[in-house]
Amino acid sequence: MLLYAYIKSLHLIFVVTWFAGLFYIPRLFIYHIEAMQKPSPDKEILSGQLKLMTKRLWYIITWPSAILCTVFAIWLLVLMPAWLQQPWMHVKLAFVVLLFGYHFKCHQIFKQLQRDEVKYTSKFMRIWNEGATLILFAVVFLVILKNAFNWIYGVIGIFALAILLMLGIRLYKRIRDKNPDA
Repeated sequence: MLLYAYIKSLHLIFVVTWFAGLFYIPRLFIYHIEAMQKPSPDKEILSGQLKLMTKRLWYIITWPSAILCTVFAIWLLVLMPAWLQQPWMHVKLAFVVLLFGYHFKCHQIFKQLQRDEVKYTSKFMRIWNEGATLILFAVVFLVILKNAFNWIYGVIGIFALAILLMLGIRLYKRIRDKNPDA
């Protein structure tokens, strides 16, 4: 059981650092997209700095954390194979697949911005930025509550959270429109 505790601790540490990267990278995407709309030389200076920041975040923190999180998760499943029989684990793994989809899409956006290809608006990226938050809420509640989790309330809760996040984004946009320095 001591080995299990160490592996679980390492898994959770890398979950935290992976999510830290996934929370911050879309924010850098927003800044990069907005920098690309500025006049020269600001555009080139900001773009160069943001490319470097995103590259370091992505390859030094986010990708290694995703890989190590996954390695320790698999190790936990090897130590506790009965979890694979649990319905909550099936749902959790579905969310993990969704999280990897989110991660790979962020990677695609990262590569585009590294080539100065802007295919999304900063408004879209502000909404995209909340994707990892929704997945995190779902997984944490699922793992903590396991079989006691009431699916109807869970689904309603995730949708309510999504609506609140969208309203928060709209409110912040109004505040920024009135005061660009906010």
